[in-house]
Amino acid sequence: MPCEVCGNRAVDVHHIEARGMGGTSSKDEIDNLMGLCRECHIHFGDKKQYLEYLKETHKKFLDNYAKIY
Repeated sequence: MPCEVCGNRAVDVHHIEARGMGGTSSKDEIDNLMGLCRECHIHFGDKKQYLEYLKETHKKFLDNYAKIY
């Protein structure tokens, strides 16, 4: 699976809205999980200034994925 930000190989699953940052404590859902490479996870992960960017990027990724399948 590609990194949803840069297209390299995704190796981490990132919680867009982390539980520790006010995210949901319920079951993990695909709308809140995205695949990232390690570099993007370190750069963008758990940083509030990137939250909206990650949400928009993930939505676009899911929309494109749905078109393929």
